[in-house]
Amino acid sequence: MRAFGITYDTGFTNAGTTTREPFDPAVVRREMRIIREELGCDAVRITGGDRDRLETAARYAAEAQLEVWYSPFTNGLTTEELLDFLTDSAQRAERIRRGGAEVVFLTGSEISLFTIGMLPGDTFEERAAVLADPQRLRAALPGLPAQVNAFLGTAVAEVRARFGGRIGYASLPFEGVEWTPFDIVATDAGYRDAQTADRLADGIRALTAHGKPAAVTEFGCTTYRGAAEVGGRGDAVIAWDDHARPTRFVSPVVRDEQEQADYVRELLGTYETSGLDAVFVNTFARYDLPHAADGDRDFDKASFGVVKVLDGGRTGTTYPDLPWEPKALFHTLAKYGRSRIRTSSDPAVTR
Repeated sequence: MRAFGITYDTGFTNAGTTTREPFDPAVVRREMRIIREELGCDAVRITGGDRDRLETAARYAAEAQLEVWYSPFTNGLTTEELLDFLTDSAQRAERIRRGGAEVVFLTGSEISLFTIGMLPGDTFEERAAVLADPQRLRAALPGLPAQVNAFLGTAVAEVRARFGGRIGYASLPFEGVEWTPFDIVATDAGYRDAQTADRLADGIRALTAHGKPAAVTEFGCTTYRGAAEVGGRGDAVIAWDDHARPTRFVSPVVRDEQEQADYVRELLGTYETSGLDAVFVNTFARYDLPHAADGDRDFDKASFGVVKVLDGGRTGTTYPDLPWEPKALFHTLAKYGRSRIRTSSDPAVTR
């Protein structure tokens, strides 16, 4: 495994707001240095639906000597609007690449779910409901790969005209992506849960069988007891209001930072020997799911973040200038990152 990385949310847009409020460039810059220097990451996948925020975070990641995976993650755009977003972002990413950074560009993220016109539904919630209904999903799937690949074929051509680095796409398994135009094969479906545990290895082998560098662009675990059994669905215990803000837990959960840490460390061990080129832990922070002393309001329990964002605008004690505290997973990843650095610098290993 060449690159150990983490995803970094600059703000997923939904219901008139984003998951990263406020977006403070000074905090972003500091966090990028922590990702590089404290966690020992080689790479960061920068996600979000705001063009300027993506570029700002990418520039600070490059400054921190991280490999930048420039990853527009939009919601509620038409295919025409998404293409415009991608081509503009490709130009911005190319400017950073020409400045000397290693930059990978992803031509979108899970576009069938988050773009208008591929799955039935005008909103994300309506499209997500299709995924949750097996009968409706079976009806929608036959024509989906053709739509996805038609768009991606156009997007790759437009991006290549503006960006000189490697290109990939953060896919979902049912999208049936044709990988020929891409330099990198990638999936956001790197999670293991009780239903997929026996199929995960086969899925990774299929990913690496294309003869191109392959990446798991997203995997992780939320922060409550039993979250490992549900994997990527760990945040489904939250009920949201019409403004995409958490309101309550739909079922009671008990905070368990160690379960999150153990899950991610175990999967890292699996991915190390899988033939993958790069993997990205999801995610550095969820600013929209703050930690509170009141367990009923401790929405961080449903967060994939490796740090717990503090409610009420409080700052932490480990990093007094930042509004969060490390979780157990932060320390697990820091130890893992240090071990990779030691291994790569050991002449007995590198010979």
